[in-house]
Amino acid sequence: MLNLKFNVQYSSSQQNIMNKDIHYMQRALALAKLGAGTVSPNPMVGCVIVHENRIIGEGWHERYGQPHAEVNAVASVKDKSVLNEATAYVTLEPCSHFGKTPPCADLLVKHQLKRVVICNDDPNPLVAGKGIQKLKDAGIEVETGLLAEVGREINKRFFTFFEKKRPYIILKWAMSSDGLIAKENYEAVQISNALSRRWVHKMRSEEDAIMVGTNTAQYDNPSLTTRFWTGKNPVRVILDKTLRLSPQSRFFDDESSTLCYNLKETKQEGKHHWIQLSEEKDLLESLIADLYQRKITSLIVEGGTTLLNTFLEKGLWDEAHVYQSQIPLGKGIAAPFIQNQVLLNAETIGDNRRLVYKAP
Repeated sequence: MLNLKFNVQYSSSQQNIMNKDIHYMQRALALAKLGAGTVSPNPMVGCVIVHENRIIGEGWHERYGQPHAEVNAVASVKDKSVLNEATAYVTLEPCSHFGKTPPCADLLVKHQLKRVVICNDDPNPLVAGKGIQKLKDAGIEVETGLLAEVGREINKRFFTFFEKKRPYIILKWAMSSDGLIAKENYEAVQISNALSRRWVHKMRSEEDAIMVGTNTAQYDNPSLTTRFWTGKNPVRVILDKTLRLSPQSRFFDDESSTLCYNLKETKQEGKHHWIQLSEEKDLLESLIADLYQRKITSLIVEGGTTLLNTFLEKGLWDEAHVYQSQIPLGKGIAAPFIQNQVLLNAETIGDNRRLVYKAP
């Protein structure tokens, strides 16, 4: 096989334009991240509008059902007469369909922007290239793929939802220095420190749903809320086959809504839903498929070991966040073990270590 290498040479003016494009797209990506935890099931999107090397408008998608990034950016431009000479930097292909709001591609066409630079194409079949084509048909210069990997990382939940037809799944557990996740008798024990718990609650505020096993729900009786952080509570999820969880459990308080998957009944009481699954199908995969139908784009799985190991064995996960304590338990239940570890990040949080693994 021939190994051909091409040395592409750019003129100084081309390189200057590229550097500026990267600079403005980085700003748009930073704006997009401000929508974390408030726009799901929509993606996080940022938009920067530039005229004569100066930012004249910018915005991001702030909340689901409210105006998109392009709308907010255009609205912030004081002199809209210069838009036909301006460049818009958008982190995701402008939508081309009517949803909660009108198509953003139509807005950019209306103002006849000179150029639109896009980070990622939209995987949603309702858009999927149609927004880009609409801009091109209107005579607008379009460039795509700038900082595409960064954009995919920011919207990994959105891309996973459409490409894998399931939520983005984050496994999370805390373990002692001797590799244990709980005591033998399921007695509640605090392994992670206060700062780590605050970090976890921040993560909860940015994800759609959170799940634990029935034993964890029964013995620990967790609230699974964001009480140590500001932001929304995730939807609580449990697979309680025989409905042995007590109605007095925190799972059924009014702090958040609950999805209780089981083999007995389907009903709704207030914000809590009981969903009957078929014994003839894989229960966990049926649960994940139902979450997808409910437009749950991300799920945290917090334990216990049996549930976490099941997700690992089935390959139903994208990240694992492990909080390591310096405190030993001596005897207890072993923490999950990840095969073929791919370490993404490791950091110190007080006297804890936080390790983030990526699915191989």
